[in-house]
Amino acid sequence: MQALEIKPATVNDVPFILGLIKELAEFEKLRHEVVATEAQLKKTLFGPKAYAEVVIGYWNGKPVSFALFFHNFSTFLGKPGIYLEDLYVKPEARGQGIGEQLLRYLAKLAKERDCGRLEWWVLDWNENAIKFYKKLGAKPMDEWTVFRVTGDALDDLAAS
Repeated sequence: MQALEIKPATVNDVPFILGLIKELAEFEKLRHEVVATEAQLKKTLFGPKAYAEVVIGYWNGKPVSFALFFHNFSTFLGKPGIYLEDLYVKPEARGQGIGEQLLRYLAKLAKERDCGRLEWWVLDWNENAIKFYKKLGAKPMDEWTVFRVTGDALDDLAAS
């Protein structure tokens, strides 16, 4: 019987994590945007101030998936939440319910940590993911538009 085990990542998992980040970026047609390095991930995920957490899904002892997440905060709820930045399952391991089990793991973690919500973004064109998330009870936040400041615009805003 095939079994999934979900474990918190360690610093030794950084090469695997970066590899999956790159695979995910390929799938999302955003590979050109990946500039993260192993050194950066070691510092930001496992350094003195960890900015995010990662869990790895092992299928029959082999790492095949990951979820990278961090806490945010809802002023309306007055509680923290968990924001799922990335969830990825290697193609050869798909169809086994691994993505759903990772989401269930994060939902349980959110409840244990007294979080008011679990949220994430999905690309508009990823209809399979959207359908899957809706099946799990997730609701699209269509009335919100994401804004981002990065690169030179971030430098300019900070300097003004």
